[in-house]
Amino acid sequence: MNKKKNSGIGRRLVLINSFLFPITVCLYIVSLFSNNLITKPLSIVLLILSVILFISFIVGIVLCFKIKGRRLKKIWKVIIALFFIFYYACASIVMIIFYGPNHTFRNWLITSAMTTMEHQYLATWFYNDDIVNSVLNNNVVIESNEETDLDMVTIGEIDFNKIIFKNEFEEQVLTKDEGNDLYKIIDINRDGYKGKLAVVYDPSKVHIGTAKNIGYNLNTSRGQYLIDITARYNAVLGINASGFVDPGYNSYGGVPRGYVISQGKLVLNNTWGRGYGGLVGFDKNNKLILSTSMNADQALAAGIRDGIQYGPFLVVNGKASFIKGNGGWGIAPRTAIGQREDGIVLLLTIDGRQKSSPGADMVDLAGIMVDYGAVNAANMDGGTSTGMALNSKLISKPMNGSFQPKTRPIPDAWIVVE
Repeated sequence: MNKKKNSGIGRRLVLINSFLFPITVCLYIVSLFSNNLITKPLSIVLLILSVILFISFIVGIVLCFKIKGRRLKKIWKVIIALFFIFYYACASIVMIIFYGPNHTFRNWLITSAMTTMEHQYLATWFYNDDIVNSVLNNNVVIESNEETDLDMVTIGEIDFNKIIFKNEFEEQVLTKDEGNDLYKIIDINRDGYKGKLAVVYDPSKVHIGTAKNIGYNLNTSRGQYLIDITARYNAVLGINASGFVDPGYNSYGGVPRGYVISQGKLVLNNTWGRGYGGLVGFDKNNKLILSTSMNADQALAAGIRDGIQYGPFLVVNGKASFIKGNGGWGIAPRTAIGQREDGIVLLLTIDGRQKSSPGADMVDLAGIMVDYGAVNAANMDGGTSTGMALNSKLISKPMNGSFQPKTRPIPDAWIVVE
């Protein structure tokens, strides 16, 4: 009876400890890299518990496999062995992905989480501040300090019948859809992501539209959905523009960062600031100006008719910004605006958080803009804000941080009005 009892105890010890031991070890390893999820005292408890579980596991093995010459039945050996192999392999793979010598996943997780403004805990739970800051410092967009050279853009009549295309991208841009002289929608389908590129042939039609209750107060100011902003202005096309102040990641989206100029008037000048990039705006000659130095008064004095503050800048005067790593913004839904040397405006959105299109990073975004001939281009707010509307209906495929197919209220948008 004692032999059977000991054998049963051994089996239970093996099964229970084989399940608990990898969990405690994995949690202890996590605690070595970050104390945000697991505190120091709990880390010590996990270490002690891991040792106890390991010893208990060995005792269980001894009781199961050797009790006065009796051995575990073959079927039990197979089941336990398979369980061990699968479970321990999974635990090892997870730890290697998070903390192994290859930092690809770590860099992706930190840069993606820290820039979504919704789920930063996904990075800080598993990595301490030193690791997070190191990754962000090694994945950054180093913007050009050049001011926009307005002579690089010549706006005039393009003879679409006498064009010799430089490449396939220029052919896509300059081949108009029959009966539509205002815009064209190009499907972006590249290795790893999908999106929409709106080509606007007349830059004078591109403006900033604002939410009805945009303002400075986080409690009373309200953003609107992109489709509602475009409907408010009776716009044909629209993409999201400014980032916005969002403490706690649950604001109403009505307080943009930096200043906003619409139709030559200063809508508001938020001193909370932009943090990166700078002025992205069209002057009265319909040329896109990127400037890291212009404040609101200077922008108005320079004749900016429509503009916001955001970034980073992707292309300035035909030269792409130096992007270290993935640019520090991770992989996510993206939005960008640019202008070609012939004045044509490019409005870009990339879908994200989906199996068919996880998103794009700053390298991808700059690459698309360069391919399609942008001489000046800037990143706009991304993530859940990203969207493109045509006739007040979304044609992009948004996905919010909870993986629901929806956007969120925003303070303003780039709109195309006939």
